[in-house]
Amino acid sequence: MRLYLYILLSFLSICLLNSAFAQTRVWFDHPAKQWEEALPIGNGRLGAMVYGGVEEEELQFNEETLWTDGPRNYNKKGASKYLQSIRNLLDQGQQKEAESLAMREFMGLKSESEDPSAWLEKIGKIREQKHGPFQVVFDDSKWPLIVVPHYEGWENLGLEGLDGAVWFRYEFNLSKNQLSERWSLDLNKIRTNDYTYINGKLVGQSAGDDTRRLYQIPKELLREGRNSIAIQVINLEGKGGVAGYKDTKQSIGLKSASGKIISLNGHWRYYIQDQNIPKIGSFQASYQPFGTLNLKFNHKETKNYSRILDLDKGEVCVNYDASGIHYKRTYFASYPQNFIGIRLEADQKKKITFRLAMNTKHQRAKLDRLNKSSIRLEVWVKNGAMRGTAFLQLKLKGGQVSYTGNELVVQQADEAQIYLTAATNFKSYQELNDQYSAVALDRFKDLCKLDFDKLYELHQKDYQQLHHRFEIDFGDGSQLDTIPIDRRLQRAVMLDDPGLLALYVQYARYLQIAASRPGSQPMNLQGIWNPSLEPSWGSKYTTNINLEMNYWPTEALNLSELQQPLFQMIRDLHMAGAETAKEYYAARGWVLHHNTDLWRGTAPINSSNHGIWPTGGAWLVRHLWEHYRYTQDIHFLKEYYPIIKDATLFFKDFLVKDKATEWLVSSPSNSPENGGLVKGPTMDHQIIRSLFDIFNQSSKLLDADNLLRDSIIKMRNQIAPNQVGQYGQLQEWLTDLDDPENKHRHVSHLWGLFPGDEINMIRTPQLVEAAKRSLVLRGDEGTGWSLAWKINFWARLKDAQHAYHMVKMLLRPAGKGGGSYPNLFDAHPPFQIDGNFGGASGIIEMLLQSQTDGIELLPALPVEIGTGKVKGIKSRGDFQISMEWKDSQLLAVTVESLSGEELHLRYQDHEVKIKTKRGESYAFDKELILKK
Repeated sequence: MRLYLYILLSFLSICLLNSAFAQTRVWFDHPAKQWEEALPIGNGRLGAMVYGGVEEEELQFNEETLWTDGPRNYNKKGASKYLQSIRNLLDQGQQKEAESLAMREFMGLKSESEDPSAWLEKIGKIREQKHGPFQVVFDDSKWPLIVVPHYEGWENLGLEGLDGAVWFRYEFNLSKNQLSERWSLDLNKIRTNDYTYINGKLVGQSAGDDTRRLYQIPKELLREGRNSIAIQVINLEGKGGVAGYKDTKQSIGLKSASGKIISLNGHWRYYIQDQNIPKIGSFQASYQPFGTLNLKFNHKETKNYSRILDLDKGEVCVNYDASGIHYKRTYFASYPQNFIGIRLEADQKKKITFRLAMNTKHQRAKLDRLNKSSIRLEVWVKNGAMRGTAFLQLKLKGGQVSYTGNELVVQQADEAQIYLTAATNFKSYQELNDQYSAVALDRFKDLCKLDFDKLYELHQKDYQQLHHRFEIDFGDGSQLDTIPIDRRLQRAVMLDDPGLLALYVQYARYLQIAASRPGSQPMNLQGIWNPSLEPSWGSKYTTNINLEMNYWPTEALNLSELQQPLFQMIRDLHMAGAETAKEYYAARGWVLHHNTDLWRGTAPINSSNHGIWPTGGAWLVRHLWEHYRYTQDIHFLKEYYPIIKDATLFFKDFLVKDKATEWLVSSPSNSPENGGLVKGPTMDHQIIRSLFDIFNQSSKLLDADNLLRDSIIKMRNQIAPNQVGQYGQLQEWLTDLDDPENKHRHVSHLWGLFPGDEINMIRTPQLVEAAKRSLVLRGDEGTGWSLAWKINFWARLKDAQHAYHMVKMLLRPAGKGGGSYPNLFDAHPPFQIDGNFGGASGIIEMLLQSQTDGIELLPALPVEIGTGKVKGIKSRGDFQISMEWKDSQLLAVTVESLSGEELHLRYQDHEVKIKTKRGESYAFDKELILKK
């Protein structure tokens, strides 16, 4: 009987444990093998990825202000004198000529560059040597091996931070019959310049990442048996190497006239000839990794392994058994004290033994010992003004610690506690702080005086006061919570998993709490987590959707104060963008183009065919207005009104009259990253109308600028309107140029549907149908963030099942297309965090919408989440809402009025309008009848 009761109690405890964890954890039953399997922690300033290794643990960490470059001016003086010429060329239909002129005269300034001519001449002399590495007979046996091709650059294969000249060699065999064919060499892309040899003879040389390398091979060069290929790759910036094809199923290699292919994919020999390159300027800076903690244990065979990100506690725990001992590690990132804490425990005394080292990828670094249990790592960012210092302190219960060969060695402790913090010389986007290190050291010393347990409790209290505001449940998913997240994602491809959607929303909230806190920088393309010295797109702030998408769900998910870093950035951009408005457009106000960075660059960058897009600042103003709509905070609106006004003044000066239509249009610009430099893209006009509306409403609320408001209202009505094209689609451009076969990831011309609201079922039903037609033509496929955007579109269109279909696509395991990595990070690919937030926003849009006429409940509820409840969701008007539904029907809803505004509630055919009092709650039944 006792045995039976013990088994029953054990079973019940497991069930209760699973229930408690339901939808609140992301977990694995194995350590991470790659970065996209590691689990994130963060406090807005410090971010880290936990691999959870048994014999060797890695904790890769970042500090939010460690970037390349330094404070500088991004603006080209006098660029505005070319503005009218660019506009004239666009008016005349000479797009390429306009892009060429703009590329020469209208782009932003790069950072400091040095003339590479002498260096290129020096490294080129090796090609003249009699016995150089391009010759057939050359001993490369001592050269290391590397996988070729490598589309994402040699940086991903261990050559981090490498720019310079590198030789590659490979041997292949040809038969006598194969020699009768005519062969060409197809390498596709090389990053960046190449000199390519077959059997010692140069067969081709090219420059540029996007130039296809397809070289004809003279027939007499090839021989029966062994042949050699040698390539000198010269890479001065960005990713390097033999890139080949993005589709890895397509090989580089020899291709015959008859269609035969000899693949050259494989392990090649390589030799770094010279990496001491001159400085090469860049348009904007890149976010950098800081370092890693590496812990080594003598733990071999293990059992009962788990690595859990606990969303309820804001921590990662690693558990396993080894040699009859249970080991536990706990990782958390404290916002109140700005440090990362790690606790190592065992269920037996004197069993905590390990070696700890701190490392970095930065070429210039210094590691030293502060005392017997603490170390300091200093790093200098290559060719930049930035430097950073990380501090680590070990505290033990029992045991001993020593310092051996740059490692801290812990022997036979009962418990170990690790304090990790980091700081940089960043002071503001305009200024560095040379005295930062001494201040950081003093703060670190003060931190280490504090009790670890107390610090952990402070972290819990701080984190949970944000996390516990909101709850979401799509039915009992506890049985699926027993499945590790990587396998759960795979399972969800074929089977519905409503609990996974709820988990995805809570995971997005966790990521926001971990990456965006008052006083920190806003979330970049990767939030706060980046392992690469050459991250994709610089891991910076892309403002033609990605930065904004990061903050789409913040207000609705009851995390309003986490937008403060974005608002501070807007303040900075307001200042920096004023000079850009003056120098490029001779305009008042401020402007932001399609990217910015830590140093608040606002000028056009990269290429004129997509970099000249002046509505980034106007889009960011929308976030100021939405914050007001959600909070009804008139003091906030008054504080930021000058920024709204100045953005409006810029477009008052910038808009020009189109001679053919007499409409006001945006020129020059582009429809983000699609179609090149144009006048009058639809997205611009939607954003500018939104900006003008925001100004009009703000100025009325504040009783300011009446005369300016009248002129803006007049201009707004003259802006080129949304148009329906020949395929029934919403036109993307001023003229009907849409290609029905275009499947581009950006669907920019639907901005007015989401996140804007001028396209809606109440006022513009015809445009709603045109938007739907555009979505159908563009197709469902896309990169991760593009899939997320489409969830929001279909939710706004109230097509619940199509929106759910897009969620399923976003949650599919990452492949060559968009989806989710094993740790639920969004896959562009590669990783971009915007899809996580865009996806969460779309799921919330299924449950509640408040953008136009009151608050609509369950407007796009798919049958797969037909049962559920949500608590603490926010709506515009400053209402906090809790509701429950079953069998796709609302059961009850409670609304708390936080500002005392009038409540307008809708559900299906039911509607209610009532006056409310601040702080009062109102309960309604399924027919929206107010309960007494």
